[in-house]
Amino acid sequence: MPRGDMPAIARLIGLFFLVIAAGFVFEAAVMLVVNWTGQTAMMRLRERIFRRLQSLDTRFFDKNPVGRLLTRVMNDVAALNEALTMGIPTIFRDLLVLAGIVALLFRIDAPLARAVFLCFPLILAIGWLFSRAVRVYYRQTRARIAALNAFLQESLSGMRVVQLFGREPKHRRQFAELNARHRDSMMGTVFAFALFFPAIEMAGALSLALILWQGGERLAVGGISFGVLTAFVLYTRRFLTPIRDLAEKFNTFEAAMAAAERVFGLLDIQPEMESPAAPAPARPFASRIEFEHVWFAYEGEEWALRDVGFTVERGQTVAIVGATGAGKTTIISLLQRLYDPQKGRITIDGTDIRAMALKDLRGRLALVPQDVFLFRGSILENIRIAKPGLSEEEARRAAEIVHADSFIRALPNGYDQEILERGATLSTGQKQLLAFARALARAPEILILDEATSNIDTETERLIQDALRRLTEGRTAIVVAHRLSTIRQADKIIALQHGRVREQGTHEDLLRRRGYYWNLCRLQYREALPPGASIQRDAADAPAVP
Repeated sequence: MPRGDMPAIARLIGLFFLVIAAGFVFEAAVMLVVNWTGQTAMMRLRERIFRRLQSLDTRFFDKNPVGRLLTRVMNDVAALNEALTMGIPTIFRDLLVLAGIVALLFRIDAPLARAVFLCFPLILAIGWLFSRAVRVYYRQTRARIAALNAFLQESLSGMRVVQLFGREPKHRRQFAELNARHRDSMMGTVFAFALFFPAIEMAGALSLALILWQGGERLAVGGISFGVLTAFVLYTRRFLTPIRDLAEKFNTFEAAMAAAERVFGLLDIQPEMESPAAPAPARPFASRIEFEHVWFAYEGEEWALRDVGFTVERGQTVAIVGATGAGKTTIISLLQRLYDPQKGRITIDGTDIRAMALKDLRGRLALVPQDVFLFRGSILENIRIAKPGLSEEEARRAAEIVHADSFIRALPNGYDQEILERGATLSTGQKQLLAFARALARAPEILILDEATSNIDTETERLIQDALRRLTEGRTAIVVAHRLSTIRQADKIIALQHGRVREQGTHEDLLRRRGYYWNLCRLQYREALPPGASIQRDAADAPAVP
């Protein structure tokens, strides 16, 4: 090799490595940009879904299990992310390769290229049939994943009950059935792919046969060279590779399309409970709450409330009693505007609550439920949920007033004690005292206690009764009552039966009438009272009203 050629060779070698390095940098940059874009888009999509879920009303959550919604937020969005970050770059690359091969084949020999693409309609038909079959299976798969997640979430949440009643074998069978259905839908997809790839190979083999037939005839008469025929064979084989890649990515895109239908279907749901466009001005609670001929039914069910009407004056404590299913919880759900009545209206100071901004309406309420929900985090953070700007001293003061401070200080870390999921390490009474502290910290105008004084021991009952007295001082309170001591202190008792108001009045008045409320007390306490005792005298020490 002439010595003068060495610099040129060195430059070529340097250029070669420069091209390799540039290709590496370009590919890495493309991967980073595409993935950053995809992850950012999915992050924003998850935030949109979460905001939409927060805006939806209680009726929506009544019909959709938590596990199914988790599938939307996590699994379905992950399927979209895979299509965006992995599928789109590959598709662009494969389409460019296909376009380049087609252009090159027509440039080399147009008549032979036309013979090659005689099989192209067959490939399109195979792809169309494949896409229809796979789309059905992927929709099934996404639905069955959601069902599996919903069952798993429910089973894990209720594991104590499952174990207590020995339901493990039945739950295993149910899980196995759901799991098998998910497998079957996935196998449907696998079956479609198992037919598709051999069909594409057959179409490719048919194209090669046409090339060899027409190309061989022209080669025999000198119409084309052996090199041209070889190039056509090699490029035709190369043409099938991106088609197979596209089919594999089509798998990803079909999963993403099925997921997208479900995700954007969720985003398209509009909340039923919305603030009016021009809400009534927010004013302090001044006079009364009034239920006016209210009728309400849950979807697909009979009337839960029938022509309910009553008034709660400012500063009153009103107790609502009745058997299970009488409509007690429904009344307070309507007052919070978790649902709207089908007939009648509910007013605060004469203003229909549907004319109020939801934030204004709910901002004046505080709820203490029987099943207190505590979030992961410290006790202090859980008290602050009611009022985010609450100082630590204010939170401690609220806890002291409702007798929660003593048990909180007894914990290893006091107010900084971390709470497990749903407050699993706290007793029912402790959780209710925390709920009282949370409600007091909010300083509500209207206090709602939904069966908040049941399922507790005698000592905790004493603490809660005193806390309740302090909590309701100077406030309007609506209590779904279980303990007769709470009922006796109420300014008014509303007795419900089958969704109707049967009686209203004070404890003594209703007992004197010897009507529905008297009968309710008699049935509840007849075994608890000593011989000759009266309901009026001894009911305060008796068990809970149903």
